[in-house]
Amino acid sequence: MSNEVKKNAVRAGAVIAATTAMQLMSSPAFALTRDDGDDPGPGLSVAETLGLFVVAPILLFLVIAGLVMLGDKKSGQQTTD
Repeated sequence: MSNEVKKNAVRAGAVIAATTAMQLMSSPAFALTRDDGDDPGPGLSVAETLGLFVVAPILLFLVIAGLVMLGDKKSGQQTTD
């Protein structure tokens, strides 16, 4: 192994070790105690959760893709490979 490859391997190992340590330090176990003034609202139902995290992003993607396609048609630029 060349010296540069060894340096990259050590660097990658250090990044992985630091990332793992940060994930362990921020584990959900530290969230068990409530803070003063903490007032969580009611939870979401299954339908609300699916709508918010599944349906809404898909609809937003389709709207943005449609607007891009519409803008491409109006400009008259069509690319061919």
